[in-house]
Amino acid sequence: MSTHKQVDAGIVRHAPATSRRTFLGDAGMGFAGLALGAILAEDGQTAQPAPAGVIHRPAKAKSVIWLFLAGGVSHMESFDIKPALNQYAGKTFAETPFADFLDKERIEKNLMGQGMTIPAHKELMPLQTGYRRYGECGLEVGDWFSHIGECADDLAVVRSLWTVHPNHGMQLTWHTGHHVRDGAQPTIGSWASYGLGSLNQQLPKFIVMGNSIGGCCGGEFGHGASYLGPHHAGVKLSTDLSDPLPFVTPHGNGTTAEEQAAELNLIGKLNRAVGVDYPEDPDLRARIRSYELAAGMQTAVPRIMNFSGETAHTQSLYGLDEEHSRPFGRQCLAARRLVENGVRFVQLYHGAGSAGTWDGHSDMKRKYDIEAPKVDKPIAGLLRDLKQRGLLDTTLVVFGTEFGRTPGAQGGTGRDHHPQGFMCWLAGGGIRGGITHGATDELGFYAVEDPHYVTDIHATVLHQLGMDPRHLGVPGRKRIDAHRGKPITEIIA
Repeated sequence: MSTHKQVDAGIVRHAPATSRRTFLGDAGMGFAGLALGAILAEDGQTAQPAPAGVIHRPAKAKSVIWLFLAGGVSHMESFDIKPALNQYAGKTFAETPFADFLDKERIEKNLMGQGMTIPAHKELMPLQTGYRRYGECGLEVGDWFSHIGECADDLAVVRSLWTVHPNHGMQLTWHTGHHVRDGAQPTIGSWASYGLGSLNQQLPKFIVMGNSIGGCCGGEFGHGASYLGPHHAGVKLSTDLSDPLPFVTPHGNGTTAEEQAAELNLIGKLNRAVGVDYPEDPDLRARIRSYELAAGMQTAVPRIMNFSGETAHTQSLYGLDEEHSRPFGRQCLAARRLVENGVRFVQLYHGAGSAGTWDGHSDMKRKYDIEAPKVDKPIAGLLRDLKQRGLLDTTLVVFGTEFGRTPGAQGGTGRDHHPQGFMCWLAGGGIRGGITHGATDELGFYAVEDPHYVTDIHATVLHQLGMDPRHLGVPGRKRIDAHRGKPITEIIA
């Protein structure tokens, strides 16, 4: 008899494949099985097994919160401070010791974007914000992210990212590891969903909140699953308590929530009745699971999105008491509550739609003065809250954007796209805190020390979840080494 592996608290167990008897025992529980899933989640047990052969090592992280700021956050004014920009402000590259930075061949060496190149913007622009050192590690952080800076000793900042894509299609690359012209590919969240068993059968393994990336950048592909199948794609939720499940909430047809639940119940009973005769039909079992999941979500999601039970202190921690930070603060608080309830991967978008609000081509200081307070306190609150609840040890938080910005000024008040060097940071989930890894040069132009493509970030995340990215794939779907990446061992505890 064939077997599959079940992952439970780092132990690999074997269970027999489906039979008529086990089907009846499984499906016959109906929606009562959802309650079992919730109980198992509370006990830290796996309610739904992972695919055979996917888990390769004991996991250091159970869940991931993937924070994405769309538009291209300036690395030089956030977590890779470059004081030399103030020293040489207003000078051209030719008037500094860095004239060779603008060598055309050097600039275009790695670029692959529709024949596009990055304008040099020869006049250097000073830092548009102040900065200071934080924590025992002494991490320099720009004033736009001062609240996150106070969590410096929990951060591992990777300052040596680079990419081949000079335009916003890199947003899709950040999520998939593929160039945008490769089209739809499985995202990092979908690989996590594919590789991990569920901790709560009332909730999807992969949840998405916030506006999706723009159509220029792959749109819904940014949280899609491609050939892994739609059941591994991100499920979009809203923090609007009146409509947290817009994809299942009936609109305009007069159907009440109770009537819809009854319909789902009837469909489930009919599917289970057919399943008695076809116990090994994987499509049927998947269909049954989808209806039970939808029904369970109608109960679980409104409960999770209801923050009335959270203390005033906790709500303030996330910035819910301030209008500008409340929307993203609600997403961050929901993310904590989701991982607390067993969701494996939570992806939060900020500033998405079109190219993204962090795209500072002009008047960058004014734009960032507006955007940064929307996310700074909520993200810091998320880190602090996870830590004080003992969840940061098992929850890996990743902060990213599609590329950096140019050291040279664009139009005198902005910075252009810059793929040659930028940053991200990770925290929790077995990652060393209070460190920096890799480096860009004095101006933040090139990644010069331990350069990493985004797939190395993906590989690190999957490694912490217990998977080897170099042995993670689907028969018939070729993945080259560049798409697999390598874990960044220097930042792993």
